[in-house]
Amino acid sequence: MSEKLCLECGDPLLGRADKKFCSDQCRNTFNNRMNSDSQNLVRNINNQLRKNRRILEEFNPGGKNKVHKDTLLAKGFSFKYLTHSYTTQKGTTYYFVYDQGYLPLEDGYYFLVIDKRMLEK
Repeated sequence: MSEKLCLECGDPLLGRADKKFCSDQCRNTFNNRMNSDSQNLVRNINNQLRKNRRILEEFNPGGKNKVHKDTLLAKGFSFKYLTHSYTTQKGTTYYFVYDQGYLPLEDGYYFLVIDKRMLEK
């Protein structure tokens, strides 16, 4: 039977037959390396979602406001990232970043709203 080696450093493993790492440090290093790409992707998306929410919140202190698309884009808003959408019975679709939402209007304007349903949960 061949000797099992640590998946991270290659040192021989002692102990349990199903052991994969020689230490917690090797296990953590291996897992961090394996997950780094997906963690970066998730981290970057979450950062943009938080930034989008802050921007919407900044321009909507009273709960309802109208703002131009260029103003949002100048602050770094990305329309690519949102958390959910809501379509009314009349067919109007609001887009949300957590509790902060927007409704596309004419001429590049957006109507900003707060999803009070999110605040009740």
